[in-house]
Amino acid sequence: MILGDVLDNPVVDAEGRFVGYAIDARFAVEGPAERPVARLRLVALVVSPRTRTSFLGFERSAVRSPWPIARWYRWRHRGSFAVPWADVAVATATGVTLRPGFRRHPPGERM
Repeated sequence: MILGDVLDNPVVDAEGRFVGYAIDARFAVEGPAERPVARLRLVALVVSPRTRTSFLGFERSAVRSPWPIARWYRWRHRGSFAVPWADVAVATATGVTLRPGFRRHPPGERM
């Protein structure tokens, strides 16, 4: 799977109901980060119910400036959430299907 094929595609729940678009991904560093190339593991997808655009980092609660842009991004992405990768049933180049009972987390939360 190539992540770029999954991003910007529709996300549906187990019953096929639209829940948003895959707009970003969250990774965890595995092993020592001091290595020249750290190993990364995909831990979550970020889903936006309104837009296909990324947060550009403004989902992180500490990012507050420039304030007009940060405020606009928070408004534009209201209702967005992160879904643990374990809750993804199928991810293809045409869309993402979530498992029954998937969990929603705040988009900036570390997982």
